[in-house]
Amino acid sequence: MIRVENLSKSFAMHNQGGAVIPVMSGAELAVASGECVGLVGQSGSGKSTLMRMIYGNYLAAGGHIHVDGLDVTQAAPRQIIRLRRETLGYVSQFLRVVPRVPTLEVVAEPLLQLGHPAERARERAAGLLARLNIPERLWSLSPTTFSGGEQQRVNIARGFAHAYPALLLDEPTASLDAVNREVVLALIEEAKARGAAIVGIFHDEGARARVCDRLVDVTAFTPKAAA
Repeated sequence: MIRVENLSKSFAMHNQGGAVIPVMSGAELAVASGECVGLVGQSGSGKSTLMRMIYGNYLAAGGHIHVDGLDVTQAAPRQIIRLRRETLGYVSQFLRVVPRVPTLEVVAEPLLQLGHPAERARERAAGLLARLNIPERLWSLSPTTFSGGEQQRVNIARGFAHAYPALLLDEPTASLDAVNREVVLALIEEAKARGAAIVGIFHDEGARARVCDRLVDVTAFTPKAAA
């Protein structure tokens, strides 16, 4: 479902005379349906960079990224948009939404974009919000007014609203209490059971041990000149 081949990435430092800094070289990764692969490595080793390249936020300097048969490195913007809408979900650490949009609509949006009936989409959103212990009295409010933990749970609910065949998870259990951590881990296990291919960053070692089938150390992909 997800396959990374000989992937490389560098950043141009425009405020330092255009110096080019290589950050990744020869990255290889394969994730099958129903498998969760955890990315590990010291801070700054490229875990988030690799996830953002898979999602199409960062352009690769070389190599290929195949998600459900589409090469993200060669795809047109409309293909990337369709991939994100139908196939590849991304749960980041930060919630980015339009202000004044009610929380229920924020969570239901991925389903509405796919043409699901509005009532069914909102039922699914309500079920996830309730499961993640977001009080019903908050569903009509914008999540931009919520606490950090509440925003994170809304972000998780939105990321799991649609049954994406592939998922990218960036610290999905960070800063959660024990009850909500358990809910998130159960959601990940359910996604695996239905066949989702998952790439995740988990600093929570217990969560990593529970849901990850194997780990990939991204420091192996650090260019020697940058090591």
